[in-house]
Amino acid sequence: MMDWLREHLEVRTIRVAAADLNGVARGKRVPARFAQKLMTDGTRFPFSVLNLDIWGEDIEDSPLVFESGDVDGVLMPTERGFLPMPWLEAPTALLPIWMFHEDGRPYDGDPRQALARVADRYKAAGLTPVVATELEFFLIDDSGNRPRVPPSPRSGKRRTGGEILSLRALDAFDAFFTALYDACEEMDIPADTTISEAGPGQFEINLMHQSDPLKAADDTWLFKMLVKGLARTHGFAASFMAKPYEAWSGNGLHTHFSLLDASGRNVFDNGGPEGTEVLHHAIGGLLKALSGSTLLFAPHANSYDRLVPDAHAPTGIAWAYENRTSAIRVPSGNPVARRIEHRVAGGDVNPYLSLAAILGAALQGIEGKIAPPPPITGNAYAQELPQLPTTWKDAVAAFEKSPEIADIFPKELVANYVLTKRQELHYMSELSPEQQIELYLDTV
Repeated sequence: MMDWLREHLEVRTIRVAAADLNGVARGKRVPARFAQKLMTDGTRFPFSVLNLDIWGEDIEDSPLVFESGDVDGVLMPTERGFLPMPWLEAPTALLPIWMFHEDGRPYDGDPRQALARVADRYKAAGLTPVVATELEFFLIDDSGNRPRVPPSPRSGKRRTGGEILSLRALDAFDAFFTALYDACEEMDIPADTTISEAGPGQFEINLMHQSDPLKAADDTWLFKMLVKGLARTHGFAASFMAKPYEAWSGNGLHTHFSLLDASGRNVFDNGGPEGTEVLHHAIGGLLKALSGSTLLFAPHANSYDRLVPDAHAPTGIAWAYENRTSAIRVPSGNPVARRIEHRVAGGDVNPYLSLAAILGAALQGIEGKIAPPPPITGNAYAQELPQLPTTWKDAVAAFEKSPEIADIFPKELVANYVLTKRQELHYMSELSPEQQIELYLDTV
């Protein structure tokens, strides 16, 4: 890992960063001359730092703070190593880190450790998840009293509506997207296709499938950080918040995955469009866990403004073949690439927790041979279906008592997350919708 720094002698400072439960990067700035010490000894900060609320404040009744004496954890570099930070003026390296106890045990309250735990369960089952994410975000002018689309750098005009798959909309921000793709290459983030989406100034970028769920989540977390940072250098904001505009569709973060056996065969592929029994069992597990895991897919007050009927986000608990109104979709195409698309999560999620919930629930379905109900056809919004929790409060309650969540995640993480969300619920009630947008716009 030190080889990268030796090849980039212009780097004078390092940022070490870990994802907290909300997916916010928490860390330190360190002079580059101490890089070797970081690699061998890591760094330290309190366990409670990975369990802050969305404002970055301590959780008031958390056992991690005064009750324990606010004890330090040890944070060591992940296998990712040093990365450039192309959105900063000065040449700077980012070193992703994750948290352990003093004796080397993984810290159960670390969201990346939670995903690693699920990945280990797949290894024990002889299966390898192949994962891709699709991220939607808005480019936003937030210089005034309300968010609006930034003026085109080419024409100076603002879009007045959505332009789905519009090349004109893409070309208007060509300088930004060119810089973004260059930065993704530098950071080894496998950015693929970009499209213009349904909202004004809304775009979607797909990250390529890869057979390492930890790297897929890392890429998603780093990509969100990169897009938001780089947008500011171009004179506007970028936001992954679930619903920045009341009148327009929100931001989703769809996850695609298939599973390979030890011989490299896709266990979802039976040579036809219907897929294997293993595919159906995975879907059964996903549907059974959906109510309890909604809080991870819709973690913030603003998230529930997206999960409404007829807004291109699922509300019913159902699955279907090639149907974007369902929560779980099986895309068409070559059977060799048969996969599941999970469509519930908003762009505001912590990708480590979201992916752990999806893969964990699918494995529960496979191991428990959970049969799903028949696939739906037609418009899911018009059908009598069991529904996702419709409020943040209900989602917290469903998460806390879910046996599926208790099986996927460590007890400490579940307890910490519930405390965090209940504190945010309490204080969020004091904010106006405009203040909520100001809070979430850059944070999530």
